[in-house]
Amino acid sequence: MSFLRRGQGRAATTRIFYATDLHGSDMTWRKFINAAQFYKVDALICGGDLMGKVVIPLVKTSGSTWRASLQGQAHELATTSELHAFTQRLGTLGHYWIELDEDEYDSYVGNEERIDSLFDELAKQRLQKWVALAEERLAGTHIRCLITGGNDDTDDVLAAMEELDTDRVVPCESRVVALDDRHTVASLGYSTPTPWNTPRELPDAEIGARIEKLLAQVPDPSACLFNFHVPPLDSGLDTCVKLNSSVWPPAPVVENGQPVMFGAGSRSVREAIEHYHPLISLHGHIHEARGINKYGSVASINPGSEYGEGILRGVIVNLAGNSVSAVQFTSG
Repeated sequence: MSFLRRGQGRAATTRIFYATDLHGSDMTWRKFINAAQFYKVDALICGGDLMGKVVIPLVKTSGSTWRASLQGQAHELATTSELHAFTQRLGTLGHYWIELDEDEYDSYVGNEERIDSLFDELAKQRLQKWVALAEERLAGTHIRCLITGGNDDTDDVLAAMEELDTDRVVPCESRVVALDDRHTVASLGYSTPTPWNTPRELPDAEIGARIEKLLAQVPDPSACLFNFHVPPLDSGLDTCVKLNSSVWPPAPVVENGQPVMFGAGSRSVREAIEHYHPLISLHGHIHEARGINKYGSVASINPGSEYGEGILRGVIVNLAGNSVSAVQFTSG
């Protein structure tokens, strides 16, 4: 039996919290930032899909009320307190909103280019508020927040985040960044093609080429965390309902009265994990495929997403040297 001085014979531990697919949900983002202190971690990592998917027009009527439609239901908001409660709900759902008069509303109807521009502007404004909140909550700590994009995020919105003056928030799309003095994080937010034709999709071969270019910057793959938005193909982390893309909106493929399930992940991501043997690989994209899979000693994880309910699903990972000492899924 022997005694060791503190620190001798023990690998320094780095503790991270990972979550993904927040899709504009204000409540989920606040929980994500607060997780830093709640779980006592050294770093936050966000795996992409920052942007929401819906803009709700709040149309001011001649009777000093607002009318809106949400999830197929008409709403009439008669007071500012009702308006505030309604917009709070929209924020939790991840929706954006804009107040318009009748003529302004009519000018948007059918104008897809103008609507796309509006989406990007509202997404930039929300992301700027998110970054400001992260900077405020993490100020005075050693904790950094690493953020990559996803397939639902536009390049314009991600570029706007790069222009912000930040101390604690680190944009890391298509980059390798240092996590601590030993570990790196390699991030890529693109996905393989989907039936929804989202802003940042690539053929799988192109994703593979970008991964190779990215990993050429990694000094030691065994000390690298993969932060790839799309999960590895047929890993269970990519299992979802197959959709028929010949109709709009895409509809589930049904056989014998049951929806057909399939793997919507990336073969290139799987091959990169198998070839480079990273410390761990973190993924999202398929919200319902929460789980963990192993390729040899490498754990691949998708924490899932329930952003629309204001629920933050995540995972805590403890790193000890070039090994993962603990993994814990969280929800709340």
